[in-house]
Amino acid sequence: MSELERPASELPGVRYGAVARHGDQRGSFREVWRASRLVDQSVERPCFPDARFVQANLSTSAPGVLRGLHLHRRQLDYWVVASGRAFVALVDVRPLLEGTGPRALVETRELVADEWVVIPVGVAHGFLALEPLELLYLVTNEYDGSDELGFAWDDPAVAVPWPRLATTPDGHPILSERDLTNPSLEELVARLGG
Repeated sequence: MSELERPASELPGVRYGAVARHGDQRGSFREVWRASRLVDQSVERPCFPDARFVQANLSTSAPGVLRGLHLHRRQLDYWVVASGRAFVALVDVRPLLEGTGPRALVETRELVADEWVVIPVGVAHGFLALEPLELLYLVTNEYDGSDELGFAWDDPAVAVPWPRLATTPDGHPILSERDLTNPSLEELVARLGG
């Protein structure tokens, strides 16, 4: 398997890439995870030496569905777009939580089938399905709900530039009840003691 590198992230610890797809008339094969692939090429050592994935999930979303912004304080995520297209938003809240900076840092990318992103602890994440989407994600914690934090997807202090949707009548995304009622980032940080 050859890993196809993508432009580097401005956010520390975030990595982007793509898996190789091998196909013929029968179909295709993709190796979506190999521990030795997430290596920092500059020093030839694992980027996340303590990361051990313990759960894999497959999320399907209709066009116009937005999931996020979610935050984990103990979990690293590895996302692979299995099919479709997603607008991914990453919000690095570590400067606020650690008291090292005045604001969160925002990065967005569009990911398509076979592309992946590694999301470290302290980087909030969300995605908008731009077309029917299947997202495979591996995580370093088994789900128990205790590390499921989040803040408003449309928080003006964060200002994620979500695209307007032609797939919904009002141009707004389709959200879960949880994502509709998340607090502002300022409220979340205050609650966490940051």
